[in-house]
Amino acid sequence: MMAPPKNRREGASVSDTAVDVSILDSQNGITLGRILGRGTVGQAEEGSDGVMRGTIRIPEDELVYEPGVLVVPHGGTLELTLINDDKNTHCAVLPSNGDTQFLWLVNHSKGMATLELDGPGYYWYGSTTGNDEGRGLTGAIVVGGDVPSEARLDRPPQPRP
Repeated sequence: MMAPPKNRREGASVSDTAVDVSILDSQNGITLGRILGRGTVGQAEEGSDGVMRGTIRIPEDELVYEPGVLVVPHGGTLELTLINDDKNTHCAVLPSNGDTQFLWLVNHSKGMATLELDGPGYYWYGSTTGNDEGRGLTGAIVVGGDVPSEARLDRPPQPRP
């Protein structure tokens, strides 16, 4: 008989507020639609210091990041805590303004990374240890908001949903 699942949100810096996922399939929506078929959608919390914080876990024997999609309301600094509850060693290769950060996560460990994600968009990450990515250990950080005016293309206004 299988043991009941652990509380994945225990000690998490992810909002307990339900995230509206009705916009997942729309053009110019805030996340990836149905591309990521596993895990949940979580939302980072913004502190009074302007830094956004979130926690992502690797549950035991599941080979997924939980939540699989972390929504960040706008660009800026994200302090990310990753917790490996698995019996195996994993890692996270994380995006940060065009560069990457590598976080090694031995079994039953925790690590932190400070990411700079200035622009809106989808930032993919995964575990490059063994065949972790090929077996599903991938996730996304989705940054909402508009592109800064200095980065916008010089073209006629486009229809928005």
